[in-house]
Amino acid sequence: MPILNKSSEELSLEEKYKLVAATIRAYPLQLKQAWEEIDTLYIPDAYKNVDNVVVSGMGGSALGARIIDSYIVDKIRLPIEIYTEYHLPNYVSNNTLVISYSYSGNTEETINATFEAIKRKAKVFCITTGGKLAELSQKEKIPAYVFNPINNPSKEPRMSLGYSIGSYFSLFHKLGFISIDRETIDEAINSMYEFLTEFTENIENDKNLPYKYATLFKNYIPVIIASEHLYGIAHAIKNQINENAKTFAVLFDIPELNHHLLEGLKNPIKIKKDLKFLFFNSNFYSEKIQKRYRITSEVVQKNGYDYLIYNPRSETKLKQLFEVFILGSFVSYYLAKFYNEDPLKIPWVDFFKDKLAKK
Repeated sequence: MPILNKSSEELSLEEKYKLVAATIRAYPLQLKQAWEEIDTLYIPDAYKNVDNVVVSGMGGSALGARIIDSYIVDKIRLPIEIYTEYHLPNYVSNNTLVISYSYSGNTEETINATFEAIKRKAKVFCITTGGKLAELSQKEKIPAYVFNPINNPSKEPRMSLGYSIGSYFSLFHKLGFISIDRETIDEAINSMYEFLTEFTENIENDKNLPYKYATLFKNYIPVIIASEHLYGIAHAIKNQINENAKTFAVLFDIPELNHHLLEGLKNPIKIKKDLKFLFFNSNFYSEKIQKRYRITSEVVQKNGYDYLIYNPRSETKLKQLFEVFILGSFVSYYLAKFYNEDPLKIPWVDFFKDKLAKK
């Protein structure tokens, strides 16, 4: 039986790895699908005339917003806040656009926040594959992008980042919040295909950079450092390492960490052999930030920690984002294989949700 027709329980571990790799390879198709489908939707003109944007989403459903937010912060004409709570901030009003994103459509916090948004007469836009959120949008006549995730063979929300990124780019472009054209999107998609050729699941030696990085981080806790346009995608990579590889990982940003973490590197001594830092530097970072990376890595080394620096070589910020996206996704894939972990199941998240649902 083809693996796409099997349930998760019927799949072998090797088949699950193949599904994850196939999904990473489908990221460009996810982005293209979302961009094109949202572009055809009718959205009232009133949605263009808001004062601010609040995104309600949890876990994988919030990652796309974080990625886009860190990339467009110097391009968008109004503020965006990503809210991962049951309740919306007090300032949400009829002049706020609330984007409710839930891959399954059944995320408890997002459903609750959507009801609040409706009650406050905010402009609401829903993004989902179905579930309660799709039903609510239909009942309340709320504009929505209800998509068929044909390019997510893994069926996991965290592996739908192409959909999420494409949705936000297309929606913000359609509403006039950012200036980005189809040509730029096509360039980004093509850059992903380039790195999918270079970064792969088929070459298990040090010539394949994701394999090499996963080898270097095996049996270490990754401490990921990123800034500016790469911070959001670094957040996504951390989440994928957590869930795909069942591995503890943390994320910090420069310059913020320079104001506290440097003094926290001294103790306890015994953790120094367990942590390894990964700096995502960039030639597009401001000069002051690049200087901070040089000094911070020196401090990390002087405190007895190992570290790696990755400098994306792509020639635009957007292409660098997708370069790190593909690299990090395959690092999480290889770490899952090295630890012999099921990259699809999330047993403790499921355990937590089951306990939470009980009265």
